[in-house]
Amino acid sequence: IAGYGFEIYHDKAKDALMSVLLLAMMLPFVAIMIPLFKMMSHWGLVNSWAAFVLPSISTPFMIMLFRQASRSFPNDIIEAARLDGLSEIGIFFRMFIPIMRSTYGAAMTVTFMNAWNSYLWPKIIFQSNASITMPMLVANLKSGYSVDYGMLMLGVLICTLPTAIIFLCLQKSFANGITGAVK
Repeated sequence: IAGYGFEIYHDKAKDALMSVLLLAMMLPFVAIMIPLFKMMSHWGLVNSWAAFVLPSISTPFMIMLFRQASRSFPNDIIEAARLDGLSEIGIFFRMFIPIMRSTYGAAMTVTFMNAWNSYLWPKIIFQSNASITMPMLVANLKSGYSVDYGMLMLGVLICTLPTAIIFLCLQKSFANGITGAVK
């Protein structure tokens, strides 16, 4: 919704806010990790999957991706829908989302890959050993003095399979979504 709003409803203040969001993309995750952990602990979400998922849902990159995709969205469709009496929310859900399906596929692929390969944030937010992600499990496969490389490579292969399957299933929509193709 943010990318759609930034592009469809132009305003100088929104352009300035978009510039701030683009600057936020330059911040490394380590710089926002402590305030994010404080916020999650204040909300009581430590050791929960919600604390793991929430920071990866809406990122400045996703807002920029949807804003760029919204630029290729035909304004004639929006104007025709407004003339037919469709509300702004209806335009978004009935017109924008079905046409931008490939962009949503690309966003889903990128978000899944970032969340699946994340190591530092789950290590911090999951403070018990009951919740563990695959990169954390692969890191735990290395023992003190000797490394069983066969077991380590099997762990890496198992860790890679879901990412490869998601990418192969959404490959066409990923390519169309990144290039901004609109059907």
